[in-house]
Amino acid sequence: MPYRPTERTESHKAATRTRIVGAARELIAHGGYAEAQVAAVAERAGVATGTVYRHFPSKADLFSEVFREASQHEVDALAAAAGAATGGAAERIAAAAETFAERALRAPRLAWALLAEPVDPAIEAERLAFRSAYRDAIVDVIEEGTEAGELPVQDSEVVAAALVGAIGEAMVGPLSPTSSAHDPEMVISSLRDFCIRSVTGKEPALVNA
Repeated sequence: MPYRPTERTESHKAATRTRIVGAARELIAHGGYAEAQVAAVAERAGVATGTVYRHFPSKADLFSEVFREASQHEVDALAAAAGAATGGAAERIAAAAETFAERALRAPRLAWALLAEPVDPAIEAERLAFRSAYRDAIVDVIEEGTEAGELPVQDSEVVAAALVGAIGEAMVGPLSPTSSAHDPEMVISSLRDFCIRSVTGKEPALVNA
Protein backbone atom coordinates (compact mmCIF):
# COMPACT_ATOMS: atom_id res chain seq x y z
CA MET A 1 0.00 0.00 0.00
CA PRO A 2 1.52 3.40 -0.96
CA TYR A 3 2.32 5.80 1.85
CA ARG A 4 -0.21 8.58 2.32
CA PRO A 5 0.76 11.59 4.43
CA THR A 6 -1.54 12.18 7.36
CA GLU A 7 -2.95 15.52 8.36
CA ARG A 8 -0.54 15.57 11.29
CA THR A 9 2.56 14.91 9.17
CA GLU A 10 1.47 17.51 6.62
CA SER A 11 0.95 20.05 9.40
CA HIS A 12 4.41 19.28 10.80
CA LYS A 13 5.93 19.62 7.34
CA ALA A 14 4.25 23.00 6.80
CA ALA A 15 5.39 24.22 10.23
CA THR A 16 8.96 23.21 9.49
CA ARG A 17 8.88 24.99 6.15
CA THR A 18 7.51 28.12 7.81
CA ARG A 19 10.25 27.98 10.44
CA ILE A 20 12.94 27.67 7.76
CA VAL A 21 11.58 30.63 5.80
CA GLY A 22 11.33 32.69 8.97
CA ALA A 23 14.90 31.88 9.93
CA ALA A 24 16.17 32.82 6.48
CA ARG A 25 14.25 36.09 6.58
CA GLU A 26 15.71 36.99 9.98
CA LEU A 27 19.25 36.35 8.74
CA ILE A 28 18.68 38.34 5.56
CA ALA A 29 17.20 41.19 7.58
CA HIS A 30 20.35 41.22 9.71
CA GLY A 31 23.10 40.80 7.14
CA GLY A 32 21.65 40.36 3.67
CA TYR A 33 21.62 37.27 1.49
CA ALA A 34 25.30 36.52 2.18
CA GLU A 35 24.50 35.91 5.85
CA ALA A 36 21.72 33.43 5.07
CA GLN A 37 23.87 30.44 4.21
CA VAL A 38 21.97 27.16 4.32
CA ALA A 39 23.88 25.91 7.37
CA ALA A 40 23.13 29.14 9.23
CA VAL A 41 19.45 28.97 8.27
CA ALA A 42 19.25 25.35 9.47
CA GLU A 43 20.86 26.20 12.79
CA ARG A 44 18.56 29.15 13.37
CA ALA A 45 15.50 27.12 12.42
CA GLY A 46 16.57 24.22 14.62
CA VAL A 47 16.67 21.67 11.81
CA ALA A 48 19.31 19.69 9.95
CA THR A 49 20.84 21.11 6.79
CA GLY A 50 19.36 18.22 4.85
CA THR A 51 15.90 19.22 6.05
CA VAL A 52 16.34 22.64 4.48
CA TYR A 53 17.21 21.01 1.18
CA ARG A 54 14.20 18.68 1.39
CA HIS A 55 11.96 21.74 1.44
CA PHE A 56 14.05 23.91 -0.89
CA PRO A 57 16.22 22.17 -3.51
CA SER A 58 18.51 25.19 -3.75
CA LYS A 59 19.37 28.37 -1.89
CA ALA A 60 17.81 30.34 -4.74
CA ASP A 61 14.50 28.53 -4.13
CA LEU A 62 14.64 29.43 -0.45
CA PHE A 63 15.54 33.05 -1.10
CA SER A 64 12.78 33.35 -3.69
CA GLU A 65 10.25 32.14 -1.13
CA VAL A 66 11.51 34.63 1.44
CA PHE A 67 11.42 37.39 -1.16
CA ARG A 68 7.85 36.60 -2.21
CA GLU A 69 6.54 36.53 1.35
CA ALA A 70 8.33 39.69 2.45
CA SER A 71 7.47 41.62 -0.71
CA GLN A 72 3.81 40.62 -0.62
CA HIS A 73 3.65 41.90 2.94
CA GLU A 74 4.97 45.28 1.73
CA VAL A 75 2.61 45.42 -1.25
CA ASP A 76 -0.32 44.72 1.07
CA ALA A 77 0.82 47.46 3.47
CA LEU A 78 1.13 49.99 0.64
CA ALA A 79 -2.30 49.10 -0.76
CA ALA A 80 -3.85 49.30 2.71
CA ALA A 81 -2.32 52.73 3.28
CA ALA A 82 -3.68 53.97 -0.03
CA GLY A 83 -7.11 52.61 0.83
CA ALA A 84 -7.24 53.98 4.37
CA ALA A 85 -5.90 57.48 3.69
CA THR A 86 -8.31 60.37 3.81
CA GLY A 87 -8.39 63.04 1.13
CA GLY A 88 -8.20 62.78 -2.62
CA ALA A 89 -6.27 60.48 -4.90
CA ALA A 90 -3.04 62.50 -4.68
CA GLU A 91 -3.07 62.30 -0.89
CA ARG A 92 -3.76 58.55 -1.05
CA ILE A 93 -0.80 57.97 -3.33
CA ALA A 94 1.38 60.15 -1.11
CA ALA A 95 0.25 58.15 1.94
CA ALA A 96 1.18 54.92 0.17
CA ALA A 97 4.66 56.28 -0.61
CA GLU A 98 5.08 57.47 2.98
CA THR A 99 4.13 54.05 4.32
CA PHE A 100 6.53 52.31 1.95
CA ALA A 101 9.41 54.60 2.94
CA GLU A 102 8.68 54.47 6.67
CA ARG A 103 8.57 50.69 6.70
CA ALA A 104 11.76 50.45 4.64
CA LEU A 105 13.62 52.83 6.92
CA ARG A 106 12.55 50.86 10.00
CA ALA A 107 14.05 47.67 8.53
CA PRO A 108 16.75 49.00 6.18
CA ARG A 109 18.75 45.81 5.72
CA LEU A 110 15.72 43.77 4.71
CA ALA A 111 14.43 46.58 2.50
CA TRP A 112 17.84 46.80 0.81
CA ALA A 113 17.71 43.06 0.14
CA LEU A 114 14.25 43.40 -1.39
CA LEU A 115 15.01 46.49 -3.47
CA ALA A 116 18.61 46.63 -4.54
CA GLU A 117 21.01 44.00 -3.23
CA PRO A 118 22.63 42.02 -6.09
CA VAL A 119 20.79 38.73 -6.36
CA ASP A 120 20.38 35.50 -8.26
CA PRO A 121 18.43 35.87 -11.56
CA ALA A 122 15.51 33.95 -10.06
CA ILE A 123 15.11 36.56 -7.35
CA GLU A 124 15.56 39.39 -9.84
CA ALA A 125 12.60 37.94 -11.73
CA GLU A 126 10.58 38.11 -8.50
CA ARG A 127 11.61 41.74 -8.13
CA LEU A 128 10.20 42.56 -11.55
CA ALA A 129 6.93 40.80 -10.71
CA PHE A 130 6.51 42.74 -7.49
CA ARG A 131 7.29 46.05 -9.15
CA SER A 132 4.25 45.31 -11.26
CA ALA A 133 2.23 44.61 -8.11
CA TYR A 134 3.24 47.97 -6.60
CA ARG A 135 2.41 49.65 -9.90
CA ASP A 136 -1.02 48.06 -10.07
CA ALA A 137 -1.88 49.28 -6.56
CA ILE A 138 -1.10 52.86 -7.62
CA VAL A 139 -2.83 52.48 -11.00
CA ASP A 140 -6.10 51.84 -9.21
CA VAL A 141 -5.84 55.08 -7.23
CA ILE A 142 -4.85 57.16 -10.26
CA GLU A 143 -7.76 55.82 -12.28
CA GLU A 144 -10.21 56.47 -9.46
CA GLY A 145 -8.84 60.00 -9.11
CA THR A 146 -9.06 60.66 -12.83
CA GLU A 147 -12.66 59.41 -13.01
CA ALA A 148 -13.58 61.63 -10.06
CA GLY A 149 -11.99 64.67 -11.67
CA GLU A 150 -9.39 64.97 -8.91
CA LEU A 151 -6.46 64.29 -11.22
CA PRO A 152 -5.73 65.37 -14.79
CA VAL A 153 -6.13 62.75 -17.50
CA GLN A 154 -2.93 60.71 -17.71
CA ASP A 155 -1.65 57.27 -18.66
CA SER A 156 -2.18 55.61 -15.31
CA GLU A 157 0.09 52.62 -15.98
CA VAL A 158 3.02 54.71 -17.22
CA VAL A 159 2.72 57.22 -14.38
CA ALA A 160 2.34 54.50 -11.74
CA ALA A 161 5.35 52.59 -13.11
CA ALA A 162 7.38 55.81 -13.13
CA LEU A 163 6.42 56.50 -9.52
CA VAL A 164 7.37 53.00 -8.39
CA GLY A 165 10.70 53.24 -10.19
CA ALA A 166 11.46 56.68 -8.81
CA ILE A 167 10.53 55.78 -5.24
CA GLY A 168 12.62 52.62 -5.37
CA GLU A 169 15.61 54.49 -6.77
CA ALA A 170 15.22 57.29 -4.23
CA MET A 171 15.34 54.75 -1.39
CA VAL A 172 18.56 53.09 -2.60
CA GLY A 173 20.80 55.74 -1.05
CA PRO A 174 19.14 55.88 2.37
CA LEU A 175 18.96 52.08 2.60
CA SER A 176 22.43 51.21 1.34
CA PRO A 177 24.60 49.59 4.04
CA THR A 178 27.48 51.83 2.93
CA SER A 179 25.59 55.11 2.61
CA SER A 180 26.00 58.14 4.80
CA ALA A 181 23.25 59.13 7.20
CA HIS A 182 19.98 60.48 5.78
CA ASP A 183 17.27 62.37 7.60
CA PRO A 184 14.28 59.97 7.54
CA GLU A 185 11.73 62.77 7.86
CA MET A 186 13.29 64.63 4.93
CA VAL A 187 13.32 61.49 2.79
CA ILE A 188 9.65 60.78 3.50
CA SER A 189 8.59 64.40 3.02
CA SER A 190 10.45 64.67 -0.28
CA LEU A 191 8.85 61.48 -1.59
CA ARG A 192 5.41 62.69 -0.56
CA ASP A 193 5.81 66.00 -2.36
CA PHE A 194 7.25 64.28 -5.43
CA CYS A 195 4.23 61.96 -5.70
CA ILE A 196 1.77 64.82 -5.42
CA ARG A 197 3.57 66.89 -8.04
CA SER A 198 3.80 63.89 -10.36
CA VAL A 199 0.10 63.05 -10.47
CA THR A 200 -1.37 66.56 -10.15
CA GLY A 201 1.15 68.82 -11.90
CA LYS A 202 0.81 71.18 -8.93
CA GLU A 203 2.83 72.09 -5.89
CA PRO A 204 1.61 70.14 -2.82
CA ALA A 205 0.49 73.30 -1.04
CA LEU A 206 -1.82 74.15 -3.94
CA VAL A 207 -3.52 70.79 -4.37
CA ASN A 208 -6.32 71.49 -1.90
CA ALA A 209 -6.19 75.26 -2.20
